[in-house]
Amino acid sequence: MTARLDGAQPYALGLFRIVMGLLFACHGAVALFGALGGADGKGGTVAAGAWPNWYAAVIELVGGTLVLLGLGTRVAAFVSSGAMAYAYFKVHQPQALWPIENSGEGAAMYCWAMFLLIFTGSGAFGVDRLLSRRTSAQRPAPEQTPVAA
Repeated sequence: MTARLDGAQPYALGLFRIVMGLLFACHGAVALFGALGGADGKGGTVAAGAWPNWYAAVIELVGGTLVLLGLGTRVAAFVSSGAMAYAYFKVHQPQALWPIENSGEGAAMYCWAMFLLIFTGSGAFGVDRLLSRRTSAQRPAPEQTPVAA
């Protein structure tokens, strides 16, 4: 059973990345474009350049899209994780200690989900993996020479 699950790990990770990226990008689309009800529930958007909401929305949209595609996953996840850590500690945590008390569950979960992707990479189905295969196929194999001691 363990071997079968280990074999499926890149695919599960790829699906996890796709879902996290899509959900994260939706947050940015809501704030920037008023999609899915908008920032105020009535189709409203955040003011362009407003700190920190507009910048967070840009990071959510761009970072989420990159994570969704699996393109520059580790860098996009690093920036996204940091943005969510900032959101949690500056916006939510001053209201109360625990995420359940301060409505910071989303920020905390996105922060840790993106943090995980920094270390795991894109998994299956990602553009990163496709590009790495293509570049490794184009490079000639290095010559193997024995090392003399």
